[in-house]
Amino acid sequence: MKIAIPLSGGRLCQHFGHCEQFALVDVDEATRQPKQTVFVTPPPHEPGLLPRWLHEQGAACVIAGGMGQRAQQLFQASGINVVVGASAETPENLVQAYLNGSLVSGQNLCDH
Repeated sequence: MKIAIPLSGGRLCQHFGHCEQFALVDVDEATRQPKQTVFVTPPPHEPGLLPRWLHEQGAACVIAGGMGQRAQQLFQASGINVVVGASAETPENLVQAYLNGSLVSGQNLCDH
């Protein structure tokens, strides 16, 4: 399983579409432990592009602070789980919390 996390300054970017890079974290599904993290620069932001691009990268889940409804719908149509309202933590902390079932998500921080 691969988890995608939008980053700004090494922490979760609160606005999904305006991140500097993505952490793509490969998780061993049997042990539920992170195996490898790759940092990639996304293509320039345009509506509908990032969900398709992350699907091509193999993402099965996206952890975000805020994300517009259209992006969420596109992810769901591709079978990608979306968690919104996460706090601005490091990718390591977010993935570990997600895998442990302790990730606190709250209000979607995007008003688009």
